[in-house]
Amino acid sequence: MNYLFTSESVSEGHPDKVSDQISDAILDNILALDENAHVACETMCTTGQVVVAGEVTCEHYVDVQQIARNTISKIGYTKAEYKFEAESCGILTALHAQSPDINMGVSRATEAEQGAGDQGMMFGYATDETDNYMPLTLDLAHTLVYTLARIRKEGEQMTYLRPDSKSQVTMEYNEQNEPVRIDTIVLSTQHDEGVSPEQIRQDVIDILLPRVATRDSRYTQLLHDFLANPEAKLLVNPTGNFVVGGPHGDTGLTGRKIIVDTYGGRGAHGGGAFSGKDPSKVDRSAAYAARWIAKNLVAAGVAREVLVQVSYAIGVARPVSLYVQTYGTAKVAMTDAEIAKKVDELFDLSPAAICRALKLKQPIYEETARYGHMGRTPEVVEKQFLDENGKPFTRRVELFTWEKLDRVEDVKRAFGL
Repeated sequence: MNYLFTSESVSEGHPDKVSDQISDAILDNILALDENAHVACETMCTTGQVVVAGEVTCEHYVDVQQIARNTISKIGYTKAEYKFEAESCGILTALHAQSPDINMGVSRATEAEQGAGDQGMMFGYATDETDNYMPLTLDLAHTLVYTLARIRKEGEQMTYLRPDSKSQVTMEYNEQNEPVRIDTIVLSTQHDEGVSPEQIRQDVIDILLPRVATRDSRYTQLLHDFLANPEAKLLVNPTGNFVVGGPHGDTGLTGRKIIVDTYGGRGAHGGGAFSGKDPSKVDRSAAYAARWIAKNLVAAGVAREVLVQVSYAIGVARPVSLYVQTYGTAKVAMTDAEIAKKVDELFDLSPAAICRALKLKQPIYEETARYGHMGRTPEVVEKQFLDENGKPFTRRVELFTWEKLDRVEDVKRAFGL
């Protein structure tokens, strides 16, 4: 029997994502000055106010206020009528040094001995239902709000758009777990006063969905069939009005969108958030490593769908456990436990080895804080930061290294594929 599955996404203007981006922008600027800094930066934003708190051990000063204002401005909160505006909002900073009890388990005499920054379990997931090995429901949900933000920033169409928006996609799957059709699309977007729900809905049909359809060939037929189906459920601003939004409409907190950040409800999640944490925190680095492993396993043909779990004890370098689940889709004559044993031989999952393999000490994190940490395209970019005197400087960095398929051949050899 066919079934329905749903994933959601949120735009960069969603209050929780504003918080994530501020936390990661601060982290990036610190790492640009000191790659060995330890950072756990949390942000809360509400009407006219940002609070930045957490623990930082770093040799350099960074201008937290200016970094936060620059981030808010890039998102698009630049008008007083939003009740949350880059240049006028208050910014309270409450950062202090990392606990020495934690630091002594992380900082060791040699890099190889570096322990995990905390206990916990992290998950990585991959599926062959899309070209980027992500669940189709989440991939489409991300693309909807990303494209809406592009339209807003271009300023030529749908000029009433404001930064805050959310999407939700419900897909029908068959018994082979293959996507069949889009059942429901929910889109809520903040807008200026005086714009009717009917106009926004029609613009979504005439402007947004056609642009989404052309972004990826996977979406073209699915969206064509969806719009052609008289029973299709397209719910645009279901409450009828969405003028008050962003941090003025709902207080934002770092780390409150962990399912949007990962796999949209597919696979599993260990519960640890990512944003604002340097890579010594395995909540972040090990989750990226688990995604890297799962994606390379699927791409190599070991299985059509893979979940990887890795767990740690604080201050201990070697993982406590490594688990692999293929949901009965394995293409090799091995049990999941045997696959996990082979993975353990192939990949060094100590925190130092992960950071080295994925180049995680680079200032690469602000980009992850919007439109998902997984399923993105690796690329080399130049980014601008502020030095201790507030002067800008640039660094060339490689983004989304955990999405690279650089271990496929190793995996194929190990599994005889």
